[in-house]
Amino acid sequence: MNTRSLSALCLVSLSALAGCASAGRYGYAREYVYLSEERAYGDRADESAVYDEVRRMPDRYGDRLLSWWGIVSDVETAANGAARVTLQLRTHQARHLCEDETDASCRVTINDRDGGSFTAVVTLSADDQAGENRVQPLSVMRIYGTVLQGDYNREGGPILRAQYYRHWPRGQYVTSSAAGALRR
Repeated sequence: MNTRSLSALCLVSLSALAGCASAGRYGYAREYVYLSEERAYGDRADESAVYDEVRRMPDRYGDRLLSWWGIVSDVETAANGAARVTLQLRTHQARHLCEDETDASCRVTINDRDGGSFTAVVTLSADDQAGENRVQPLSVMRIYGTVLQGDYNREGGPILRAQYYRHWPRGQYVTSSAAGALRR
């Protein structure tokens, strides 16, 4: 093999490795990266649903798959992994905050302002039920779900039946209040 062929082979190999790079489970990237199993939900989800409209007129949203972000305030779990997770609605910031120029230093970023209470009825994975990185107060979740008609949580917020969720434990995301210390 000559030098030119070897160089071309190395370049192709490096390109393939770079293409296989992933933002990982917690999305360490400058912009949001779907997990492979999440993509189908993300492509179908309505991210424009306004909280107060969903709360006041849930029948208009009955057949729509909504995508809402929230900070967990309470978790009630059953033995089978079923859970009622109460969250405070937040908006996702398209450009994540980073410590430096590398993607590995970037964290999923949500707004620090509370948009109202909602509850998600979810089946938690085994990893999200126990241990330090379980779903617990101050975790962040992205819920893909449909509105349960005529059912509200204790604070009068809507309840979503989750079809899919994604979870970030404390320390694996930041809020927009960190903008003074981190880069865009």
